[in-house]
Amino acid sequence: MGENNYLSLDSSILYRCNQKHFDKLLSRFDIGYTQLILLTQIYENEGISMNELAIMGVFDKGTITKSIQRLEQLSYVRIENSEADKRSKLLYTTDKTQVIMPELYRMRSEWNSYLSSELSSDELDAYNATQRKLIEKAREYEKQLENEEIRFYGLQKLTLLDYPGKMACTVFTGGCNFRCPFCHNRSLVFLNENDSEISVSDILEYLETRKKVLDGVCITGGEPLLHKGIFDFIRKVKELGLLVKLDTNGSNCEALKQLVEEGLVDYVAMDIKGCPEKYAETIGLENYDIAEVVRSKDYLLQGHVDYEFRTTVVAQFHEVADFEKIGRWIEGAKNYYLQNFEDHGTCIREGLSEVGIETLEQMKAAAAPYVENIEIRGIEE
Repeated sequence: MGENNYLSLDSSILYRCNQKHFDKLLSRFDIGYTQLILLTQIYENEGISMNELAIMGVFDKGTITKSIQRLEQLSYVRIENSEADKRSKLLYTTDKTQVIMPELYRMRSEWNSYLSSELSSDELDAYNATQRKLIEKAREYEKQLENEEIRFYGLQKLTLLDYPGKMACTVFTGGCNFRCPFCHNRSLVFLNENDSEISVSDILEYLETRKKVLDGVCITGGEPLLHKGIFDFIRKVKELGLLVKLDTNGSNCEALKQLVEEGLVDYVAMDIKGCPEKYAETIGLENYDIAEVVRSKDYLLQGHVDYEFRTTVVAQFHEVADFEKIGRWIEGAKNYYLQNFEDHGTCIREGLSEVGIETLEQMKAAAAPYVENIEIRGIEE
């Protein structure tokens, strides 16, 4: 067979050899190759944020979180809250790290010398220059992917209701991982082939023309946190000086935390579909594990960002006793809103109905002892 030019395959072989070599050498420090990369970057950029570290190395949030937790447990890294933004985590090396860094640099230098021992200085310079170009191209493609991975299927140009106390517009993402029978956005959940998208550029162009009139943007769905491109989109919205409200079902706590820690969202509205015991039934998914929803709920209760919880009340899925359980579950919540179901003929399941006003008031009373503020939306109290 002739020689091939499969760059990605060749690069992966080099990466795996690097990993095996360093994993063996680093075992006495209880760290591996990935932690070496992260530790070096933190050492050379003391006070770097977790998000900056992820972007620098093109690491996913989960990898960064687990590796940093491990380094913190081993006392190689300490984490501090940013004084400028208490939601942002800053990373610093410890005295223990200062002691071992010379040895880590020596390991890297010896390995690099071994790999390049048969290369002339010109060949090495050419390789490094080529690698920089390849990395730049790969980063460019990664950014394009992120930009493309958000799909909008609706734009409400002005709302005085969706963002409490603000004049805003609302954008609707497509796709959802829940199948709530009472969801009135059936088309956004299942995405019919003939549904037309609204381009990100069109939405941003509209916001540019209205940024002096609007206070903010509401992002709803569907479930917005299914879209990786939401990060880049919100960054562009924030560049326009607009506030961002996010509606979510709470099923992706990591994405929620990352948005909050980057300061990309100003207000979060999380749906509480029902009491924990009935959650799977309420969202239309048999045997659904609500662990991620619990994580999101607990994270918001910690007060990292302004938020509210809300429940759409449906006669076929909710009863008064459920709301004491919900109240206990979200105990200490800043704001909790109940809204009565309305059948607009676009729900996933037909034949569902609202509850009476008296029942709605009883539900409110059942949850009231456990939350700071509870209100019923859509009726005059």
